[in-house]
Amino acid sequence: MAPPPQKSGDAQATEKPQDIQLQDAPNNNKTEPLANEKTAPEPVPGGFSFLRTMKMRGLKGRGSGSASPAPSTDSNVGNGNGSGIDSKNNDELEVTQSNGSGDGPDRIGEVEALHEVRSDDELLGDDERGSTTLRGGAQEGGNNSTGAADAVGGRVYKVYKRRWFGLIQLVLLNIIVSWDWLSFSANSTTTSQYYNVTPSIINWLSTAFMFAFCVATPLVIYTLHHGGPKPSIITASVLILLGNWIRYGATKAGPHGNFGGVMFGQILTGLAQPFVLAAPTRYSDLWFTNSGRVAATAVMSLANPFGGALAQLIDPSWAGKPEDIPNMVLYIAIISSVASIPSFFIPAAPPTPCSPSGHEEKQALGPSLKFLFTCPEFYMIMVPFTVYVGLFNSISSLINQLLQPYSFTETEAGIAGALLIVVGLVTSAVTSPIIDKTKTFLFAIKLQVPIIAISYLAFTWAPQTRNIAAPYVILAVLGAASFSLVPVVLEYLIELTHPVSPEVTSTICWSGGQLLGGIFVLVSNALRDPGLNDGSLDDHTNRPPGNMWKALIFQTVIAMVVIPLPLALGCCGRDRKVRMRRVEADKEANDARDVERGVVVP
Repeated sequence: MAPPPQKSGDAQATEKPQDIQLQDAPNNNKTEPLANEKTAPEPVPGGFSFLRTMKMRGLKGRGSGSASPAPSTDSNVGNGNGSGIDSKNNDELEVTQSNGSGDGPDRIGEVEALHEVRSDDELLGDDERGSTTLRGGAQEGGNNSTGAADAVGGRVYKVYKRRWFGLIQLVLLNIIVSWDWLSFSANSTTTSQYYNVTPSIINWLSTAFMFAFCVATPLVIYTLHHGGPKPSIITASVLILLGNWIRYGATKAGPHGNFGGVMFGQILTGLAQPFVLAAPTRYSDLWFTNSGRVAATAVMSLANPFGGALAQLIDPSWAGKPEDIPNMVLYIAIISSVASIPSFFIPAAPPTPCSPSGHEEKQALGPSLKFLFTCPEFYMIMVPFTVYVGLFNSISSLINQLLQPYSFTETEAGIAGALLIVVGLVTSAVTSPIIDKTKTFLFAIKLQVPIIAISYLAFTWAPQTRNIAAPYVILAVLGAASFSLVPVVLEYLIELTHPVSPEVTSTICWSGGQLLGGIFVLVSNALRDPGLNDGSLDDHTNRPPGNMWKALIFQTVIAMVVIPLPLALGCCGRDRKVRMRRVEADKEANDARDVERGVVVP
């Protein structure tokens, strides 16, 4: 049977896909339309590439034969001559042997084309780029837009406006959960006076929060792997609501509050954090294409430290004296309620997948963990990432106690912590789209890791200068390098380990960072020199009472030790191990569809 004539221009863009039906005899060219098939052509909005069903005969000059039927989603379809298609719910090209053609698995046979409606997915794109009807129609209407149905086993790939609702919700939750974490860090001295405990006890609010993350990790992986982002987001919202209002109730219980109740509420918010901090990579994989995933992951993940920056800047102004602490906790609880309630109304998943890798079935948890723990490249990226996340958590929790012994105020310490985060966010906003477009993940990692380590080295001597400019500048550089690294590492690990589910790698990395952060805070407290550290005993030497010089040396050594690991990626003949598997999988699927369209793939 001769292939259908090709049309060009607008006529081809609006042509209805031709049905390819299983034939009983090789020379029977008669076809029948599918049931309920609409016959009117549908216009295709600009910006889309519409691939219609085509049949590609063998390239070795074989005889004519009938087309193979499209794969079904739940059964094997035979062609009546002992050859058939093993149905799969994926986007692989199915090659079958034709009647009398001699084509088969060892030759280029008939290929059933996939249908695609695709738009370039830019993170800051102004609109969802319409939809195209294949069967029964697909309606475009803001948040009610739906994907088109399969046609002859084809599949529609498209991005949806509603993806922004879930992204914004994850941003809000990450902001508030990090705000909860650092609620008492920037004004630790004032907080300790209200609760009538020492600053070291106040540090346990931050430490317990980080350890709670590790406790929830197995449940987070299970929830994201089997339920997707929405159940994880709802779980986090419930825990955030409970934790914040329990903290407020305990704070109001008596003249000095009930510190045990505050700790319990803090632990609940700590249990909530992994459910939203590990979700961005899973959400990006589900709702975004390769051209927007890094930027989307950056926005959602970096919202977490942005919440910490707000805490560092705002909390000292809300609680300038001990009696203001209850009002500060109340304000945070109200904000958390406003941020959490919309979680129950976000969509769970797109109606149709946005890319081949987005809907591809992921590996089960057992094989995924086995692969990760036997992959050297995974360790070479995961170890420095967790170390630097732990150091960031430690320095954010202790920033006030690192600077106050040298007569810096709580306000100055809060601004220093905010600069660490805000400059990092701005830098990441600039670098993430560039790295996303160029796919220079490995180069970025090898560049940023040494900068981070050198920044920790320089900060070792910054407090003793007693010039606030030194901590400001060094922490700004540290934040720029650290925050640029976060989305790159999270997405690159997914590329290296594809088809391991994204939440597995991200949750392991974040959990390791939180665990090390808690350990680093405890070690730093143990290395503190004796004496009051509020600056009242500052003798203007390089080692005033209560200084944390030894803690600064400790964090510098740790930061320098892990530098060689990422720098060795791709060395010793393992360059094939650092390729981007997910990008390659999508490219192969797209190239295969180009072949079906008659486009020569170089």
